[in-house]
Amino acid sequence: MDEVLDSPAAPAFTPVGSTTQPTSPTPIEQAAILMLSMGEEPAANVLRCLSRDELLEVTQVMSRMSGIKVDAVKKTIQRFFDDYREQSGVHGASRAFLKQSLDLALGSDIANSVLNSIYGDVIRPKMARLQWVSPKWLADQIANEHARMQALFLAFLPPSLAVDVIEALPVECRDAVLLSIARLKDVDRDLLDELDELVNRSLDCLHTQSTTVEGVQQTADIINRLSGDRQRMIELMRARDPDLMGEVEARMYDFFCLSRQTEVVLTRIIEEVPLEQWSIALKGAEPAVRSAILNCMPRRQAQSFEQMMRRLGPVPVSRVEQVRSEILTAVRELADAGEIDLQLFSEDVLE
Repeated sequence: MDEVLDSPAAPAFTPVGSTTQPTSPTPIEQAAILMLSMGEEPAANVLRCLSRDELLEVTQVMSRMSGIKVDAVKKTIQRFFDDYREQSGVHGASRAFLKQSLDLALGSDIANSVLNSIYGDVIRPKMARLQWVSPKWLADQIANEHARMQALFLAFLPPSLAVDVIEALPVECRDAVLLSIARLKDVDRDLLDELDELVNRSLDCLHTQSTTVEGVQQTADIINRLSGDRQRMIELMRARDPDLMGEVEARMYDFFCLSRQTEVVLTRIIEEVPLEQWSIALKGAEPAVRSAILNCMPRRQAQSFEQMMRRLGPVPVSRVEQVRSEILTAVRELADAGEIDLQLFSEDVLE
């Protein structure tokens, strides 16, 4: 199976109606055929042994397969048994076998130390199941653990997932966790046992995991796409829950939306906002926003703006955010007055 999954995937079979010669199944397709042929429970046992990437790759191929020829299935299964017969039948020693042998040779304490170094990865299959849950949920599971235990937990996760979990932890504790990870070297048995208990508790709680829904953002996106009198809808909602509606409106208008506006709209907005405010608001702005604004300024005004930006120097983030908020307030007033037709989301356009 490892040999099969290490090979790159290629187009599977000739589509129905094609006049080209059928292609032989690729190694990943052969693995998928075997999984489909062996039944649900045996296939599940194999899937548990795969990494996240391997599992996704082979199950995606399995889901896309159709019209598999009998000959392709026979050849795939025959090759599997041919490969199986070539194996020697000698397998690696089990942990129980090694423990008994090492106990006799070295004594129980030393044997356990050796086994811990050999089987440090035994915990990884358990943690592999945690790769499918929300990083925020994992962060909540380890939030009350000491920094060394948090570090050990994160050290057994893939780096991409560990990053997301760390970013879900409180900002003030991230540096301590990262330093603890960097200091990890030899992990004693008691700490590994403690980690095993933490992982087992997390696995036991998997059924309680909830799904996060960005309701405020989703509402903002829906309103932005509604046809008809959106302003009336906003007013009705504000009358029912003014605080919540304030959050929704804030999500509807973000500074990056300026990069999506037409030249006519941006020109009107630039006329409304003093140059001094733009020089602050565009500090650290994304290139798309800065380019959109500068490209709509008259050449002489753009030159004055660039000079003003250089003279201004560094600006506190809080001041930048305040000025951006003031600009967006002015933009909303122009939109509410019908002076501009604001595009609040990306969509395809036709010429």
